[in-house]
Amino acid sequence: MLRIFYGELDTPEYIFNPDVYFNNTYDDEWITDPMSVKMIKDIDGSEVKGARLIDSPYLGGIPTERLSGGVKTLMLMKFDSEHIFNASACGDNCASWILKIAEEKDLTIRLGYLMDFGDDTFEIEIVNLHKIVHTMKELNEAVLDNRLI
Repeated sequence: MLRIFYGELDTPEYIFNPDVYFNNTYDDEWITDPMSVKMIKDIDGSEVKGARLIDSPYLGGIPTERLSGGVKTLMLMKFDSEHIFNASACGDNCASWILKIAEEKDLTIRLGYLMDFGDDTFEIEIVNLHKIVHTMKELNEAVLDNRLI
């Protein structure tokens, strides 16, 4: 299940800057994992050539550290279950991947904006309210009515 905390978060498990954290903690196996390869292709439009080489349509051959902050944050969400990541580093194009990761494991993230999780139904717990929502309308109303952002 996906759990979202909105607003400022002050806990030792919280990683505010997932981009920098990723660069210093990722494992090569993360990059070549089938789901990661798909995320990198979808979000960055890049092709994984190996654990340390990505073929970007814009930059040519790049090291893993040059991937977008969104893709790095998604991989951290998938592979690191000990931390809460700042998903504000992700754009709306990452939302469907966040939901997919949350189908595989319990996932808690922090958001500072209303990410668009699409038109399909989902199950998201708003941690601040201890409330489960199932649509974007319910999510938006709960967050805005309670002034969480």
